[in-house]
Amino acid sequence: MSPSGKIKVLVIRFSSIGDIVLCSPVLRCLKKIPGKEVETHLLTKKSFLSFTSSYPYVDKVHALEKDLGSLMRELKKEQYDFVLDLHNNLRSMRVKLALGKPSRAFNKLNVEKWLLTNLKIDRMPRVHIVDRLMEAANPLGVQNDGKGLDFFIPEADEVDLKQLPEGYQEGYIGFVIGGTYATKRMPAEQIAAVCREIRRPVILLGGPEDREAGDLIVEQAKTRVYNACGRFSLNGSASLVKQALAVISHDTGLMHIAAAFSKPIASVWGNTVPELGMYPYFPEGYDQENSKIFQVNDLGCRPCSKIGYDRCPKKHFRCMLDIPLEELIQWANRF
Repeated sequence: MSPSGKIKVLVIRFSSIGDIVLCSPVLRCLKKIPGKEVETHLLTKKSFLSFTSSYPYVDKVHALEKDLGSLMRELKKEQYDFVLDLHNNLRSMRVKLALGKPSRAFNKLNVEKWLLTNLKIDRMPRVHIVDRLMEAANPLGVQNDGKGLDFFIPEADEVDLKQLPEGYQEGYIGFVIGGTYATKRMPAEQIAAVCREIRRPVILLGGPEDREAGDLIVEQAKTRVYNACGRFSLNGSASLVKQALAVISHDTGLMHIAAAFSKPIASVWGNTVPELGMYPYFPEGYDQENSKIFQVNDLGCRPCSKIGYDRCPKKHFRCMLDIPLEELIQWANRF
């Protein structure tokens, strides 16, 4: 660090959407270190520039495409004082080695995760992953300001609700039907059954890959359900989350975006479990009564993976099929 107290920090988090959003408190709090003027750079994948470039406390975003070599030449010119590795994989290790600067890596607790998913031995600390990310930044003097997650939507990407069918302007429930793996998603038939009983209109949220499932849900629900999957950009979907009365979501990126807007959230958990530390993270003062975790407790095969599978390894999929739908409907109808 220079005598003036100025410091330049490179933060590494390549993916995914939700994981980058979970890093947002660290990025914000780097700017608040007492006695230091911090210039913060973020290294991420090019596909995430659409929202990371909007972060007001990130001075520069470096985009990884395929060629790490040319990117390293760019990074070496920056002359960083410190590298904060919030991804901690082989690629981030290569970056740190090439830069040769003081660094600290986030502890992914891979041993503890393996014990929980494979042997059902729970050694996971009861600490949210955001707080563990903060711990990695301790050498810099970073302190959690308690303001939760951030997600910034450019004004041009905000969705005007007048674009939606009539009736949605008076309030709707957002239902995030996506999820990277099938074992993290409720079957379409279950989602349709929930939507039929929700008194408010429902907007289905997800990517283009979820559009077919969304169409099936709309067909089966036979009520006010709008399939927004694939119709909007990530920022557009985030805008619909922001404007929802409440959000039902699987363990996925839009769940964390909903938490960034302090929305009431019903998080639905299949093969993964909140004990892995990725449940919704809210700012201090948030009314925890507004949100609820829905999962099948005391199911011996949960969690079967820290990420998920294309199909249930046990072939019964009870972690989703036994979700208490009536309780989920009652929760949604509070709003």
